[in-house]
Amino acid sequence: MLINKELRKKIVAGVLFALLAAYTALHVPSVEVAWVSALLILTIYLFAFEIVSVDVAAITIMVLLGLSTLLAPLMGLEKGLVDNRHLFDGFSSNAVMSIIAVMIIGAGLDKTGLMSKVAAFILNIGGTSEKRIIPIISSTVAIISSFMQNVGAAALFLPVVSRIAARSGIPLSRLLMPMGFCAILGGTVSMVGSSPLILLNDLILNSNAALPPEQHMNTWSLFSVTPVGLALVATGVLYFVLAGRFVLPETDGKQANVMGEGTLNYLSRIYGLKYDINEVALEEDSPLVGRHVLEVEEEFKVRIVAILTGDELLIGANKIDRDVTINRGAVLGIVGTPYAIQEFCDRNRARRRRQLHALAEVLSPARSGIAELVIPPSSSLIGKSAKDVWFRQRYGAAIIGLYRQGKVYEEGEGIRDMPFQGGDTLIVHVTWQALQVLEKDRDFVVITTEYPHEELRPEKVGWAGLFFAIALGLVLFTDLRLSVALLTGAMGMVLSGVLHIDEAYEAVSWKTVFLLASLIPLGLAVETSGTAKWIADQTLTMLGDVPTWGLQLTVAALSTFFTLVMSNVGATVLLVPLAVNMAIGAGANPAVFALTVAIATSNSFLIPTHQVNALIMGPGGYRVPDFMRAGGVMTILFLIVMMVMMSLIY
Repeated sequence: MLINKELRKKIVAGVLFALLAAYTALHVPSVEVAWVSALLILTIYLFAFEIVSVDVAAITIMVLLGLSTLLAPLMGLEKGLVDNRHLFDGFSSNAVMSIIAVMIIGAGLDKTGLMSKVAAFILNIGGTSEKRIIPIISSTVAIISSFMQNVGAAALFLPVVSRIAARSGIPLSRLLMPMGFCAILGGTVSMVGSSPLILLNDLILNSNAALPPEQHMNTWSLFSVTPVGLALVATGVLYFVLAGRFVLPETDGKQANVMGEGTLNYLSRIYGLKYDINEVALEEDSPLVGRHVLEVEEEFKVRIVAILTGDELLIGANKIDRDVTINRGAVLGIVGTPYAIQEFCDRNRARRRRQLHALAEVLSPARSGIAELVIPPSSSLIGKSAKDVWFRQRYGAAIIGLYRQGKVYEEGEGIRDMPFQGGDTLIVHVTWQALQVLEKDRDFVVITTEYPHEELRPEKVGWAGLFFAIALGLVLFTDLRLSVALLTGAMGMVLSGVLHIDEAYEAVSWKTVFLLASLIPLGLAVETSGTAKWIADQTLTMLGDVPTWGLQLTVAALSTFFTLVMSNVGATVLLVPLAVNMAIGAGANPAVFALTVAIATSNSFLIPTHQVNALIMGPGGYRVPDFMRAGGVMTILFLIVMMVMMSLIY
């Protein structure tokens, strides 16, 4: 059987890494260092080539460290590489609990709609100028990212940027990359902005345990890194404002058909319904003025799912029904075949807009889309038609297709007059808010589950703000551990009803938690076994007589490289002990070198390996060369600004 190219590459790489481990084992000062070095090389291999997911790789390494206690005699060791009594200390570490709390606090702020209000403010003041919109979006995301996980901040603003792109006419690809890059940069503004910075103080304490008292390092406070982070954010914003037109791609943005391209493709593939969703503006003298929705839909075989007249928007339950009259100057959201929509426009003096504009927000995938509802045998609707029950007015869903016994009926085939039967599948256009109500209605079985379930609690915004302020105050003005201070805010949000406890659990990225907690024992083994000191000594010997700033730049460049091929948490765990020992060997400040690693692991712009870059790649239509072109310059600027600011401040 032929081995595919990807598998062949992994096998070749595995052989090379095994040879590297064998070569290293012949040159290390002890058996213990040899085994830890081998595990380090295995970790890098698993992360770089994604043999398994990063969390599985990290847990595997932790388990191997634990088994070393049992296998110590066979491995030539007196004891295990890590004391099993401390193998799982990472799960109760200050860093892990702090990350959990930050995720919950971020979810609480989002649940109140506070972040959506920020987004609406940007929409109001951003205008349509790229040079004005980019700094507003990017700086706002960066500040939010400094107090919540950067991928969460980017995900929060992704639909917002899509709407801004639709309204301004700016290609989505020219807005998403600045937003994503600045979300990453925002993680360097505070010590709770990114996982590496949250983890740093725990790694410093681990290193202190292996160092003599006179070499112990102090931990960093919440805003110790803020001047460097703000300088990096400002650099990112200015970079895209000044050079954006040269480095940002102008791909075919998705915002032109922001109303769920995926759902329309799904309709075509599964049901053969080749529908489009368009925004149509009526001329003042359109013959549709004064006519009822139902007669227009039946004549032209389209579905009107939204009507905007002046400031009055009709969409959803109790808004649009068959007797609604179309008024002068109305903007309509229409679902139908391309031919039907074009005929509708040609015969009714209506202008078909190339992009969703006035209705971009309400017809965005974040607010509405296509759903499938099944009529169960027990439904009270059986034997009744959509017209009989005033379906659209009552449920806020417009039926655009009906699937029955292997046949699809669509608009123009009398689907509104067909009595419902048990097992009928209704294909509807619906707001997600209305779909949540339908999920609780026994007359339907909602089979569409992948949609934004957004149940905001704006009445809790005061409680969310209060407990966020309490957490921040405890961090700034008390000696409480960071984890205790942040968990106070997180539990306050749960107890005050900002979040239900199940929502708090869902807000936590357990993959990140297990990744971080499982790597902490490896960092401890690297430090206590003398492996970090040995690697540091070898590096210093190889570099020769290099000034302190040159050594620090080497650490930063090494961190940048590692974070491109593995997780930034993994890179931090592996490199902080190395940086500390290099600094001690060169007579430099080890705490500053450790901080250099934690900051530089955010320098991840060249390829879409960072979670934020992976998030924006699809919606922005980016390719790897797009990241390399824009991210290459950003990577160099990051290193320069970071080195200059750290030399000035520390």
